[in-house]
Amino acid sequence: MAHQALVSCSWLRAALKLRGKTRVLDASWYLPKLRRSAKSEFERRHVAGAAFFDIDQCCDKTSPLDHMLPSEQAFADYVGSLGVDSDTHVVVYDASEFGAFSAPRVWWMFRVFGHRAVSLLNGGLRNWELEGLPVTDRYVKPTPTEFRASLNRSWIKTYEDILDNLETKKFQVLDARPAGRFRGLDPEPRDNTEPGHIPGSISVPFHSFLSPSGHFLPPDSLRAVFTRAGVDLGRPICVSCGSAVTACLVALAAHACELPDVSVYDGGWSEWFTRAKPENVISEGRGKHL
Repeated sequence: MAHQALVSCSWLRAALKLRGKTRVLDASWYLPKLRRSAKSEFERRHVAGAAFFDIDQCCDKTSPLDHMLPSEQAFADYVGSLGVDSDTHVVVYDASEFGAFSAPRVWWMFRVFGHRAVSLLNGGLRNWELEGLPVTDRYVKPTPTEFRASLNRSWIKTYEDILDNLETKKFQVLDARPAGRFRGLDPEPRDNTEPGHIPGSISVPFHSFLSPSGHFLPPDSLRAVFTRAGVDLGRPICVSCGSAVTACLVALAAHACELPDVSVYDGGWSEWFTRAKPENVISEGRGKHL
């Protein structure tokens, strides 16, 4: 059975009434400097029956980088504890004012671990509430189950892949961060990291794919965003951002308009700035100095 990448609030409301194998996950996450606790906000209000997916817990805890992908077994154990098995239709959302911010990361994680039955609530909690649909502070602990994960490594790019691509140019690198950070003029949200971009990468800010209401644009409009930015829709794409969160929103947009061969650089700019030579940090600002 095919599952849509995006589902509406009315669709989710109807699905929850049917009490089928649908599991809703609140995947809210905020940059640390915003001093917002996604878990505390979830405890105060969430879609009834939702569980909380913490990208800072379901990650490779041995990595110095933020929320890198966990192992297959770690992912399987984590989502199994949330009541998700291999037959569950997962619907993810977040509470961002953008309508989508971190939830696409969890959508992508399920996809990259082989679970195709996953959708994003289009418009997020913001629009769920605007449509007058109910939220609750009541939490029902999920019944643990078994999930089987199988990692699709072709959807992931490493630092070495990106470095090699500077010469081979096998794929296009898109950067989902705001344009000011890409250009090197606006500060990065993480300490000890200057803004800038990977040589040859294309700036496609994640919010370009969202309407003012917080919904994803229609497929034709999504394709137009890519085209206006200079992306060749016939060539492979890899998306990067600060730490592979909003990169996944761009990957979802590409999926929604049926673009093939889309991967994500899991280390993102956080890793690139740390490891790259100064000449491979392109910036109109301070750049990188040894």
